[in-house]
Amino acid sequence: MNQLKRLAVAVALGIAATTASAAPLKWAAQNDILTLDPHSQNHATTNAILMHAYEGLTRYSAKYEVEPALATKWTYISPTQVRFELRKGVSFHDGSPFTADDVVFSFERIKQPQGTMQIYVTGVKEIKKIDSHTVDFIMEAPNPILLRNIIDFRIMSKTWAEKNNSTKVQDYKAKEENFASRNVNGTGGYRITGWNPDTRVTMTNNDKWWAKKDGNVTAVNYTPVKADATRVAALFSGEIDLLTDLPTQDVAKLRTDPKLKVVDGPEVRTIYIAMDMGSDELKTSNIKGKNPFKDKRVREALNRAVDREAIKTRIMRGLSIPAGIMVAPGVNGNTPALDVPLKLDVDAAKKLLADAGYPNGFEFTLACPNNRYVNDEEICQALVAMWARIGIKAKLQAEPMSTFSQKMQKFEHDIYMLGWGVATYDAQYMIQSLARTKTTGSNGNFNWSKVSDPVVDRLSDAMATETDIPKRNGMIAEALTRIRDEHLFIPLHHQMRPWAMKKEVTTVHRSDDRPEARFTNVGGS
Repeated sequence: MNQLKRLAVAVALGIAATTASAAPLKWAAQNDILTLDPHSQNHATTNAILMHAYEGLTRYSAKYEVEPALATKWTYISPTQVRFELRKGVSFHDGSPFTADDVVFSFERIKQPQGTMQIYVTGVKEIKKIDSHTVDFIMEAPNPILLRNIIDFRIMSKTWAEKNNSTKVQDYKAKEENFASRNVNGTGGYRITGWNPDTRVTMTNNDKWWAKKDGNVTAVNYTPVKADATRVAALFSGEIDLLTDLPTQDVAKLRTDPKLKVVDGPEVRTIYIAMDMGSDELKTSNIKGKNPFKDKRVREALNRAVDREAIKTRIMRGLSIPAGIMVAPGVNGNTPALDVPLKLDVDAAKKLLADAGYPNGFEFTLACPNNRYVNDEEICQALVAMWARIGIKAKLQAEPMSTFSQKMQKFEHDIYMLGWGVATYDAQYMIQSLARTKTTGSNGNFNWSKVSDPVVDRLSDAMATETDIPKRNGMIAEALTRIRDEHLFIPLHHQMRPWAMKKEVTTVHRSDDRPEARFTNVGGS
């Protein structure tokens, strides 16, 4: 690439010049964060950025084992009372000390209903301060995955939030802003120094961090770039070090470039379609007075009309695993026996629609993000064509994740695409968030399609407190089977997630698609 083109790419990416000795990491992907408020949006890219600055009491090691973070030790006083000894000598980025008051405050804050992060404190009834560096978690019942859940329960400074009028969680769906949605004060290894939406997030090293980094990265520039060609050109030219959203059509070419390497791995994320099953009438359909999605035969017809193999080969270029259930391989609950994708059967789909009273199909609008998942808009375009073969007239509404998510959280979509990554590596996280009837707190906290099934509800509640592992896994299998056979969702595929980087960059590939700068080394340019 000549110097003029290199300059144009650099300007498009907003990349500032940095010195090699500072070991900066220049990282690009297609999706921007939604907010800097750590308790507002359960959005993977937002979580991936904020985890560099905000920490939980526990965290994952490089091998996804739970290890101490802001807590140094935990002891089960009883099956429903867990005592956490907090790390002493830790300061927030503004220099104020981290104490038990911050944990209690953060618990009350994350539970506020305008946020979508409650799943990470599911089953926790109360957090009691014992002394300045000891807290007790009082559980509603035994919680078999507590230590994994609370990894994403990020601790915020009580005094900082009070000082800056940010004790309330940002209401993102209402387009609300507060000080915490634009500023960061955590305890983590990196300080977030700026966010210019759709342009860049900048981080610098926290020299006073309590932990040791395995890598040499002292600064991070994260750049969201929607255009596939621009992202790839920047990597080829050397303007960025790491690219985690690879256009599937360019992966083979990236593998052959001697200056680059591609690190392969699956992602514990399932791309799926959700249908409004609760409203009496759909907003965008020509069917009035009733909701076709309440009929299992209609849901099954849409499911059987999907050609998952065509999506895999023609759109994903082999970088997907056709899905039969709503959790990916690598998640507790996924088994080959359960995860059998539904085969394409156009004739059966047409008969199901006719039996349901829609021999000529019907109309609706399919909502889809166009800058979040691999080939998201292209997949939705393919679905429109596939459903047309059974008489369904779907109009595609594709838009950036930022506005798509706001509309979704206001229940504006009749039918939509979403991807669900399992942060806890346990299927309860998906079942409780997406498939359980939406009530308050953690139950159905991401159920924006009004799914409500009494069998799933019973199993979800039971597995949340069952400590007998074989019995609990049986409940998970039963729930996943019920969700599959009732066609409560249309699972499309589990994403594969190759990352590309300069030869001199080393990092740990993360199946939750969250690169961590603490595990990353950047060599000289």
